[in-house]
Amino acid sequence: MTHPSVAARLARLAPDQRAAATVSRVPILIVAPAGSGKTTTLVARVAWLVDGGTDPASITVVAFNKRAADELTERLDAALAPLTSAAGDGAPRAVRVRTFHALGREILIDAGVAVEPLIDRDELLRTLLPESTAAERARLDLAFSRFKLDLRVTADDVARDPAPGPVARAFIAYESAIRESGGVDFDDFVVRAVASLATDPALLARWRRRTSTLLVDEAQDVDRVQLDLALALAAPANDICLVGDDDQSIYGWRLADVRRILGLEALLPGLRRIDLEVNYRCPRSVVERAVRLVEHNDERFAKVIRAGPAAAGRIILAPDASDETVRIERVVRSWPDDGSTRAVLARTNRELLPAVVIALRLPLPFRAPRIELLVESGAVDDVLARVADSGQDHLPLLIRLGRVRDAADDPTALEVATAMLGWAVGFADITDFEAAITETRTLLADLRQDDAPLTLATAHATKGLEFDHVAVIGMEVGRFPSARAVSQSDDPVRAYEEERRLGYVAWTRARRSLTLVYDPTVPSPFLLEAFSPAELGLSPAPG
Repeated sequence: MTHPSVAARLARLAPDQRAAATVSRVPILIVAPAGSGKTTTLVARVAWLVDGGTDPASITVVAFNKRAADELTERLDAALAPLTSAAGDGAPRAVRVRTFHALGREILIDAGVAVEPLIDRDELLRTLLPESTAAERARLDLAFSRFKLDLRVTADDVARDPAPGPVARAFIAYESAIRESGGVDFDDFVVRAVASLATDPALLARWRRRTSTLLVDEAQDVDRVQLDLALALAAPANDICLVGDDDQSIYGWRLADVRRILGLEALLPGLRRIDLEVNYRCPRSVVERAVRLVEHNDERFAKVIRAGPAAAGRIILAPDASDETVRIERVVRSWPDDGSTRAVLARTNRELLPAVVIALRLPLPFRAPRIELLVESGAVDDVLARVADSGQDHLPLLIRLGRVRDAADDPTALEVATAMLGWAVGFADITDFEAAITETRTLLADLRQDDAPLTLATAHATKGLEFDHVAVIGMEVGRFPSARAVSQSDDPVRAYEEERRLGYVAWTRARRSLTLVYDPTVPSPFLLEAFSPAELGLSPAPG
């Protein structure tokens, strides 16, 4: 007999959600569009399984990141609390909730493989390549992950090349340093776990018991080795439920590939696909236009996505050729002062800097955890110290800054000094300039708040989040879609489709209103795919 708490939970679900939560134990893919209640469905499925007699200790749920894992743990604990333990002591029965990396680490510990020290890749690269820039290290970081996770090659494999290039040589040196440390880097948690399971039958048997019922959230974002780990643990019974959305696969730069979720049926014979069809989050107009946009992609499942019955709200098209700060201020001032949550989203963090200027000007508390402002950097103090120590007090501030810039002996100092030349216009005295910087830092410290109603973030950073009011800025040619991301890709066509999916994700963060900000002289092609020229306020083409 179904436990009353589980029966009530299932009764609250829509028919498609309930079908997904209670489907028989075969390989399952739940396709869950934005706002369709995938976490609610996943939690209901786990409760239904436990109520049906599945041992919670045999259930493992894999979440995309720690924040998602923490949320799932909290919600699963609450859902399972009414279902007492098998011993009848009234304690909630625990389900293992992990990220792939945490799961891999746990497997390695069980196998007796060292998991410490954990090597910070960027710090080690700084040591190995002291002259490297942050951009060069970022490129190496991606290349190393591609070697380990996508190509699945080792440093020994690479070293067999009789004429290795600079990236290959850097990888060999990096892996040698890891080996000498006796530790691991972040990728190794999963890579070494897969290798250990493949060579230790007893270890594999233990972990197949612990994951005999496996649920994988955000399946569209797994890399090749993560999928290998999931499939190895699920076999041979394949009691696995994958939850994801091909239209929200936006982490190609993290080695995700939408083709993995689209090709799961070939890896899991008998896979049953269940679609959640209703977006309960967004206004109807947002759902319709976001779907119209993403339907231009070729690499996606054919599916129905519709708005919920109470889908109120609107899209606001904001053509504006003004300066970026002017455009953003107009949008921010248009939002109701009712305590609602708001977000300004952009393609890159750099494009959000004008939004920080507006937050300081108004002033508005804001949350921008991934935006690092130059004014907050200690490098600014270093440049100011060089100016003060230059012994050129008789010269104007701008000339003194220029000479410090020209004498800069590293890329960071040069960049900072160059930026400070722009800030220092209007200041004749270094004392006044330092005071202005201190004042700005104080204001930033006051306004930066983790619980602020205004969030400034990239579209990538808001995956899984939602806000009452959303403004997406920079919906223009070259900016969104990013010309750089597309042109630098090995496969520009597929990169363009990922940019389109990123647009879909950004638009579908909105609960009450979505404002799309663009220069009408260069509107994004994505706007032209989702709206007519007349709706966008564009003049008809001559002739």
